[in-house]
Amino acid sequence: MFEILKNFETKFNGLKKKGLRIEGLSMIDPKRKKHVIMITKPFLFDNRQLPKSYEGLDIKSKIEGGLPEEFKFDKDAIKKEYLWAPIKFEKYVDRCEDEIRKQFGNPNMTRQEMLDALAFGNFEEHKKKSMQLMTEGKIPPFKLN
Repeated sequence: MFEILKNFETKFNGLKKKGLRIEGLSMIDPKRKKHVIMITKPFLFDNRQLPKSYEGLDIKSKIEGGLPEEFKFDKDAIKKEYLWAPIKFEKYVDRCEDEIRKQFGNPNMTRQEMLDALAFGNFEEHKKKSMQLMTEGKIPPFKLN
């Protein structure tokens, strides 16, 4: 397992310049002995550059640093409000598109590319999954627009 982590670190080492920090292996389910690769990254990070899993291990990430105003929430409201609601990504991209293009070094980046980069690699997939979780009552209701 440490060999997988070592390979992951080697393969994605270049992303450290963009704020990626590889924390190491973590056991998230002791009963099933399920391990993950833990990473930390800034909010403004192109998630399309990272896989969801690597050689059989899921990638779990934490955001380091502050969140944009669209994502700020009251600690008491965490159960009432879905932090990663799709509309929040859309509002942020619409407000900060020039800053995002500059950060990612791509002046021709489209709105959809920005949404994909920020919303875990695929915005439409995130939106669909969020809707499903909301319908199932697993996350608080949110508006689509």
